[in-house]
Amino acid sequence: MDILSIIGVVLALNAIVVGAVLKGAGVMALVSTAAFMIVVVGTIAAIFIQTPLPVMQRAIKIFPWVMRPPVRDGRKLIAKIVEWSNTARKQGLLGLEPTIAREQDDFVKKALQLVVDGSEPEMISNVMYVELNMREHADMHAAKVYEGMGVYSPTLGIIGAVLGLMAVLQNLADPSKLGHGIAAAFTATVYGIGLANLFFLPVASKLKSIIQRQTQFREMVIDGMLSIAQGENPRAIEAKLQGYLH
Repeated sequence: MDILSIIGVVLALNAIVVGAVLKGAGVMALVSTAAFMIVVVGTIAAIFIQTPLPVMQRAIKIFPWVMRPPVRDGRKLIAKIVEWSNTARKQGLLGLEPTIAREQDDFVKKALQLVVDGSEPEMISNVMYVELNMREHADMHAAKVYEGMGVYSPTLGIIGAVLGLMAVLQNLADPSKLGHGIAAAFTATVYGIGLANLFFLPVASKLKSIIQRQTQFREMVIDGMLSIAQGENPRAIEAKLQGYLH
């Protein structure tokens, strides 16, 4: 569980709600069905139009990473690669075959299978870097879905404010409705800018940083597998891979 994300969500909610109270607007000033429809539903509609279905499905799937990022233990990986290297030096590459079934990470399993099959280092590198780039490309596009929502929501907030002011102008003959109407009009702006800067854009940035860490982890996997395929000394492999931990 990512404690910073939890604290951030709590602080974001408090910043808006407590801020509204301290400014004298009150909590109920933030409640508006019309603003919700224009900003939230409108933002979802816009991003649906922009995004292909597979990308949207991936965006929904990786959203939990914000609170619970995938576990990637670099030290544990290095220990396993060094162990595999020792096994390969003692028993040959075929000695690693039983470890393939025990490995749970699909990326590591694929790289290990290529090594056991006796593939040339250049082929292992080419195959695994294509896999790496495609996974990173797909995940980055998914993260950009939330970035896009952060772009659309402020604009839709402005549209909501304009629509609210149009309603106010239609009631100029009744001064008692002007103050409430203007306040309600700007609620949509709060929704749009607040969601963009306190939710959508931070979520996109968090996901991108997680994806970059995953890419670094997978690069470590490729480097380790290539070292095993080339028969490098286990101690040299460990020393080289330790550099990724910095």
